[in-house]
Amino acid sequence: MKLPDRVRIIEVGPRDGLQNEPAAIPTARKVELIHRLMDAGVTWIEATSFVSPRAIPQLADSHEVMASITQRSGMHYPVLVPNERGYHDAVAAGAQHVSVFTAASESFTQANINATIDASLERFAPILRAADADGVTVRGYVSTAWGCPFEGRVAPASVREVCARLFDLGVSEVSLGDTIGVAVPSEIADVVVPVLEIAADPSRVALHLHDTRGTALANAWEGLQLGITTFDASVSGLGGCPYAPGATGNIATEDLVWMLHRAGIATGIDLDALIDVSQWIASEMNRAPAGHVARARIWPWHGQ
Repeated sequence: MKLPDRVRIIEVGPRDGLQNEPAAIPTARKVELIHRLMDAGVTWIEATSFVSPRAIPQLADSHEVMASITQRSGMHYPVLVPNERGYHDAVAAGAQHVSVFTAASESFTQANINATIDASLERFAPILRAADADGVTVRGYVSTAWGCPFEGRVAPASVREVCARLFDLGVSEVSLGDTIGVAVPSEIADVVVPVLEIAADPSRVALHLHDTRGTALANAWEGLQLGITTFDASVSGLGGCPYAPGATGNIATEDLVWMLHRAGIATGIDLDALIDVSQWIASEMNRAPAGHVARARIWPWHGQ
């Protein structure tokens, strides 16, 4: 088994982790979360979304968040954009990395963005053209890669087709989402391998795993063995999806980092500091951390 020496973690807590919260979250708290994550060594932090406030009211302060971040050299702050207007708003706010989002199932795409898959991809074309001219990188999210809350199982061929069209448009990478957390390790290769075949470089494929049924870490391990070196994760396991009934949070960043470090895989993240962030944000949200490592707080670990 060949494992990578290093993994890139894209922290999605400030965006994906907070977008489904029922209570209003102060802008200052979001900015503090980002700053604490930076202090813990996280270098890719999905800061916010430039989606309509009517659709995602929790992220209505996207401009204020971007303006309030103390940006540092070597850091990256990607943001989500739904269309060309959202793209231009994001760039005006200082974004240098944006993400577009579609899905591998028609029903979820309709529920999530009120469009067909074809229409969603058509919306992205002018974004990619503008980004190319602006020197902005564009990532493509593909939700429901292993299962849809409305349609059930999703064919790997459908995932491959959507990813191929995103690559043709010019995205730098695709992130495959187990949006409702139904995948098990034996199913990861069925979806990932066909996408790797068209990606040319495994660094252009990421996994975005939800832990709804407790299989996210095992699925991440399977992805590592397939050559995946980029994973999305959310500190304290924050998250969910407003358009996926029953979907719970993302894989907890601290759980993923714990597993990677124990396997000798570098991330550049200070795990102890990350656990502090997890416990802090959970306390701010009046709950216990959803991840295992922060709840256990078995640190330092002296075992061999």
